Amino acid sequence: MENEYIIAGIQQIGIGVENFAEAWKYYIDVFNMDIRILEDDKVAELMLPYTGGKPQKRRAAIALNLQGGGGFEIWQYAERKPQPVGFEIQAGDLGVFAARIKSRDVVKTYELFSRKKNILILGRLTDGIDGHPTFFMKDPFGNIFQIIHEPSVYRDEKRLTGGIAGALIGVTDIDKAMPIYRDILGYDVVLADKTGTFDDLKALPSGEGTFRRRLLTHSKPRKGSFSELFGQSYIELVQALDHTPRKIYEGRYWGDPGFIQICFDIRNTDALRRKCEEMGYLFTVDSSRRFKEGQSFDMGEAAGQFAYIEDPDGTLIELVEAHKIPLMKNMNLYLDLRKRDPEKPLPKWMLGMLRFMRVKPESLQ
Repeated sequence: MENEYIIAGIQQIGIGVENFAEAWKYYIDVFNMDIRILEDDKVAELMLPYTGGKPQKRRAAIALNLQGGGGFEIWQYAERKPQPVGFEIQAGDLGVFAARIKSRDVVKTYELFSRKKNILILGRLTDGIDGHPTFFMKDPFGNIFQIIHEPSVYRDEKRLTGGIAGALIGVTDIDKAMPIYRDILGYDVVLADKTGTFDDLKALPSGEGTFRRRLLTHSKPRKGSFSELFGQSYIELVQALDHTPRKIYEGRYWGDPGFIQICFDIRNTDALRRKCEEMGYLFTVDSSRRFKEGQSFDMGEAAGQFAYIEDPDGTLIELVEAHKIPLMKNMNLYLDLRKRDPEKPLPKWMLGMLRFMRVKPESLQ
């Protein structure tokens, strides 16, 4: 175990916002992201490479949908005016240009979302490159989501959608991007690799163009405490072939509006650091270097370690090793993950206790 690391799945996708309460209320209404895992308003002291060299105060929360999948990290600057992207994001632009939401029934989800006035459907229901129905939508803040077929359910709450099941990531060269996604993050199965024009992408700006697309997943079931909750995930690398993609966060800070990172839940940060260094992907941020061996970084209501690496186009990939999480905060009940088998999923009854941390939209300010 000393030389091995574990990836339990996609923990969350970070979403920079201009109005924390407004955004979270929307994500509860539309995506049922109503379980508060943690929330704090501390200063981001270690992210100086991405925050202009200065510590930045922010308000952030990690929210989950208990039906399964990764969560959202909703993130707003507290003392700095967030800087929105200065252009319309195009299909294939560099970074996470769309987040993938899992659905047990994409057709019914499309029908439901089409009736909701606060959802902008992009294009129409069509088939993705995996042959399953899919569609895109845009939230009121300019973020694009793809609803995909992934019928697995962790805790059945009679909802059509779960949480994050992956992302569409723009790259300049798919082959150069593969080592980090395949050899470090474990996406070793190519479900589809196609070049041409695509009906589903036509819903997006510049989506009528020519692209190479490679859809990836992992051959081995994920291990770890939250592996069953996060479930199967899918990374799609998208390379624009007839226009020059722009870097979504060029000239902006981490935390500015948009999809700021894709985060993986891991165990054994030291082993993962060694693997990344061997492959030439050095940690650009590493909280564990600030403390004695095994010591945790305080994340407000949780604790652990975190690090960042970048893919060849600068897309931020966060690696979080959770040590402590709240299960029932009002009873001061926390779970120390360091005392548990790192490969074994937590029992469903235990994670089911997170339902007592459900957030009511009217409580958000």
